[in-house]
Amino acid sequence: MQSPPLDQQSHLSTILDSVADGVFTVDAEMRITWFNRAAEEITGFNRDEALGQSCCEIFRSSICFTGCPVREAMASGKNVGNREVDILDKNNREVPISVSASVLRDGAGRAVGGVETFRDLSQLQALKREVEGKYTFHDLISRHPAMRRLFDVLPDVAASGATVLLQGESGTGKELFAQALHDLSPKRKGPLVVVNCGALPEPLLESEIFGAKKGAYTGAVEDRPGRLEQAENGTLFLDEIGDLPLSLQVKLLRVLENREYQPLGAKRSRTANVRFLAATHRDLEVMVDEGTFRRDLFFRINVVNLKIPPLRERPEDIPLLLDMAIDRFNRSYGKKIRGFSAEALSLLLDQPYLGNVRELLNIVERAVILSKSDILPAELFPQIRAALPSLVPSGTVPAAEHLQQMLRRHGGNRTLAAQELGVNRTTLWRWLKLQQTE
Repeated sequence: MQSPPLDQQSHLSTILDSVADGVFTVDAEMRITWFNRAAEEITGFNRDEALGQSCCEIFRSSICFTGCPVREAMASGKNVGNREVDILDKNNREVPISVSASVLRDGAGRAVGGVETFRDLSQLQALKREVEGKYTFHDLISRHPAMRRLFDVLPDVAASGATVLLQGESGTGKELFAQALHDLSPKRKGPLVVVNCGALPEPLLESEIFGAKKGAYTGAVEDRPGRLEQAENGTLFLDEIGDLPLSLQVKLLRVLENREYQPLGAKRSRTANVRFLAATHRDLEVMVDEGTFRRDLFFRINVVNLKIPPLRERPEDIPLLLDMAIDRFNRSYGKKIRGFSAEALSLLLDQPYLGNVRELLNIVERAVILSKSDILPAELFPQIRAALPSLVPSGTVPAAEHLQQMLRRHGGNRTLAAQELGVNRTTLWRWLKLQQTE
């Protein structure tokens, strides 16, 4: 490749040394032929140390031998963009960077090497960790005021030892709250044992909770410890307690009142040294009025009541949860997904999420598994597209009168109006603002 005149070389050098991104070039044998100032600062190697060296000697990364972006670009003739990797600098400090590579061609268009640009992501990742730390509590994440208030009281509630009732729709994270309460409690060294009260028929559920002696029922060929015994010195989490049959509610009430229980077929009672947590998606007060849930048991489990808001009432949490989901599933499936296309992100932000956080995670997990690129396109979210309400075609805004009718129907409650429209409150707010400016 013919070199440019010296004055052009000097001008080009000045330009490349002025940019914030690291830039270096290699020849066909992967030896460094150019190394700018930002590349020196990021890698710790100065230009004289880098020039003439094999690229992998300076740009030390695990991908050098398995997925080098420059080799890939030179082999395919196509650009490689924004691949996030870690390198080791001269002092063996790990530095996260974003890499792009392309083919280096001479004046006649012949490939003579490769060029790579890279950006230090250290500050960006530090900022991301700071944001995550600010809005994360144990495995819970939220910036919504109601959730933040729950985070604030959890340590005191956990330390109290009181029975706690967690109320929230399916998928809101009641299990994570139970885990946090256990981890912060004086019984954290003991086990956290979970019973799903709606998962088994009554006879099996009774033995599951209280245990059974050999011969207590057909098939009981040996003593079987119940979840109460397994939770000794720890926490028993009664999930979906609203599904507990009335006959078992009586037996559970006895345990809560005097800490005594009797396994099936046992002649003597046992004492339970257990902290109780309960959760339900049902309205237990309505069930009490209907006679399907015992009033005295409701008072026993409702010492401290924590109500978890559904995801559709806290749309500001969706971006945080999407970032968390990408990180989690990248680790689980060995992927390197960087984010979502603009159209996909718009769909995800406007989804009502009737299944709450669990639904969001399931949707993203499926997309990560199926994705062939590092950006998730809208085509990987067909379940959201199918769920869009027919009265609001994608990309359109309802008529002003229609929006006002919705609001009047719900007494001005924007949350309920948004739910009927099948969008979140943020979208409804944008539509209303748009109508005001027309």
